[in-house]
Amino acid sequence: MITIGLADDEPLFTAGLAMILDAQPDMRVVWQAIDGADAIRQHDHVAPSILLLDIQMPTLDGLAATQRLITAGTASKIIILTTFDTDEYVLTAIESGASGFLVKNTAPDDVVAAIRTVHDGDAVISPGPTRRLFTTFRKRPGGSAADASPTDIRLAGELTPRECDILALVARGRTNQEICDELWLTMPTIKTHIGNLRAKTQSRDRVQLALFALRVGIAELT
Repeated sequence: MITIGLADDEPLFTAGLAMILDAQPDMRVVWQAIDGADAIRQHDHVAPSILLLDIQMPTLDGLAATQRLITAGTASKIIILTTFDTDEYVLTAIESGASGFLVKNTAPDDVVAAIRTVHDGDAVISPGPTRRLFTTFRKRPGGSAADASPTDIRLAGELTPRECDILALVARGRTNQEICDELWLTMPTIKTHIGNLRAKTQSRDRVQLALFALRVGIAELT
């Protein structure tokens, strides 16, 4: 059973999302919080498998809550909920260890699928905000290929042309199926390539792969 904690200062949003998630045979919402501080308190009482945290909340926002929980060594996996206007904070959350982000208008079926993906050990990034994520990353110190670390440059140089193609698509938020369709490759082949990419780039999940691609310039704004 996937247990879930929700944190958002809009009760109607969390109540509606909880109804959708509780209707799934493998999911159960164990608590709903009104802000990040409330989420931390409830997490300390009952630590769920997955936390869905909104960015903009009073008292303690989702970014600060993410940083505190991860620093404290939480076993819960965190998915950030965001709007297009807060993507710069999402990048920080992901670098802190969040397992991905979803825009708040994501279709319910996609939210359910994302939760299962994260629970299984992968990460998720919504395709919609990816371009803004690129822009935000490029504006930050160290956010260009010229500023990539020597280790990043060395690891990038060990990738094959096909791995670079797949890595660029991962960074743009493509799903495995979309990559299969675009490159005319089978699903087992894509999964093997992504596994190899994680190992070669020392990335723990799909989101870290995307950040690596941005750092070394494999994924560009198009």
